[in-house]
Amino acid sequence: MFDPATRAVEAALAAGATYADARVVIRRHERLSAQNGELQSVRNSLDAGLGVRALVGSSWGFAASSDLGDEAAAGRTGAEATATAKASALVPGRGIQLADVTVAEDSYETPHLEDPFSVPLDEKVGVIVGATQTMAGVEGIRVASAQLMFWDTDKWFVSSQGHRIHQHLVESGCGMDATALGEHETQRRSYPQSFGHVETGGYEMVRRFDLPGNAQHVAEEAVQLLSAEPCPSGELDLILESSQLALQIHESVGHAIELDRILGWEAAFAGTSFLELDQLGSLRYGSELMNITADATIPRGLSTFGYDDEGTPAQAVDIVRGGTWVGVLSGRDSAHLAGLPPGGMVRGDGFNRMPMVRMTNVGLEPGDSSLEEIVSETKHGVVMATNRSWSIDDRRLNFQFGCEIGWEVRDGKRVRMVRNPTYTGITPRFWASLDMLAGEGEWHPWGVPNCGKGQPTQVGHTGHPASPGRFRNVRIGVTT
Repeated sequence: MFDPATRAVEAALAAGATYADARVVIRRHERLSAQNGELQSVRNSLDAGLGVRALVGSSWGFAASSDLGDEAAAGRTGAEATATAKASALVPGRGIQLADVTVAEDSYETPHLEDPFSVPLDEKVGVIVGATQTMAGVEGIRVASAQLMFWDTDKWFVSSQGHRIHQHLVESGCGMDATALGEHETQRRSYPQSFGHVETGGYEMVRRFDLPGNAQHVAEEAVQLLSAEPCPSGELDLILESSQLALQIHESVGHAIELDRILGWEAAFAGTSFLELDQLGSLRYGSELMNITADATIPRGLSTFGYDDEGTPAQAVDIVRGGTWVGVLSGRDSAHLAGLPPGGMVRGDGFNRMPMVRMTNVGLEPGDSSLEEIVSETKHGVVMATNRSWSIDDRRLNFQFGCEIGWEVRDGKRVRMVRNPTYTGITPRFWASLDMLAGEGEWHPWGVPNCGKGQPTQVGHTGHPASPGRFRNVRIGVTT
């Protein structure tokens, strides 16, 4: 599949582009869902095509085609990308230049043990039907749902600078939830996190998370929440388990450090950023325990790959070091403008979307404690787990999160389960209150498979490694 991409790049240059690249992408997706012991759906989809970027002066042009068998179609797509760039360049603007990267001819494949598309359908159906049967059998559960999801993606990338890269990416995910209905409210528990967890790798991850084996306690917790006391309110210590801390990172760090938002190039869906480029290297983002990296090489991370969609190799980039903001998420064009090395963070959602800056595995490095040690050293606080709701302003400063479940802590012990736990904060002040972090043994590479950005909307797969952590004197139990 290098040939259509090569033909498209040649046509874009012949039409007047100063640079061009092309991706042939073939992506297969499978999703299975079950509810209350019955199979609801098995959906399979396949999309395949060619996407071309062309650069003329101050503007990019993009065109796509699903016709991979016609050399002339590939040529027309390349020429259309250049024509779009020329039209856009009629509006005066600063010329775009690309930061240097090493030109590569290479291949990459996601490490995996079991091809999820080769696992018998009956076996996959049995997992989710069995899990929902168990949850639905717990008295008080009204709805029990489970799902499996898999992606298999091949990409062939060619650039006018000489890149020729093939990648085979495999992603697998699973999740389930139980909803209990009470007299005045409903309560829900999810596993392993809300909206399901996805990571790079094969079907072995489904076996590792063992949905049927965890179904009983997930459903029982949902029922117990109906009679739990409300979350206490006030300024208390907040202990976040790792999947909620992962979403906290995504919303209050990941989107804020996207260089296209900082530069004002992108504002759709998630707004801009409170960060300004001249603060890089000096802005205090959090406490000295706050060490954030964007690392596209982490095993099982949902944003782990060999190269991004500009041919920049996967790498680890420091974002916050010792609490100071030191890095950004960038592409070759934005990095050159900012005078920074490119971080390899540009990806597109399929063949027919323009690649843009997307989070890789933006994660919080572990500390040297444990969740139980954190609890034992807390006088009065609340442990919160599993995201239920989120809201954050369009500069990524003021936020409020709700979780599915909480436990009040007094004098170093969990004394009771609490329902509808919430907390609120302002990003730098919140992160400055981080004072304890669990260690590597409780550090998990959580995946977020539904990150929206851009217009038309693109759905990105992002990763957020984290371990449980404690934040001091946070406003908890907010209801408005």
